[in-house]
Amino acid sequence: MNALKTKKVSKKKEEKEISQVLRIKIRAYDSKILDISVKQIIDTALRFDAEIRGPIPLPTEIKKYTVNRSTFIFKDAREQFEMRTHKRLLDIINPEAKLVEALTNLSLPSGVTIDVKMM
Repeated sequence: MNALKTKKVSKKKEEKEISQVLRIKIRAYDSKILDISVKQIIDTALRFDAEIRGPIPLPTEIKKYTVNRSTFIFKDAREQFEMRTHKRLLDIINPEAKLVEALTNLSLPSGVTIDVKMM
């Protein structure tokens, strides 16, 4: 009986330790630029000894567009274009105020979009 009680207590302690999570969702059209910016964020977080989960690759969003080649006739002649949006997810557990400030001052390459949520 005592063994079961100690397991329940340890799970509750683990849940209390993870009180705040900084969830960062990063998007870019180019996967190489995305990986460089994720590495920059991870290096900044590791300087402040933060616990990181990720980067978790999310499914690539593909938008396809079909356009007529000619303006008036030749309806069968068409071109197709696509835009690929690559995404990554990072979780930083129990971030400090200094870490959040360092992440806001971080300069990332153009074309990279970042969404930050505190959970």
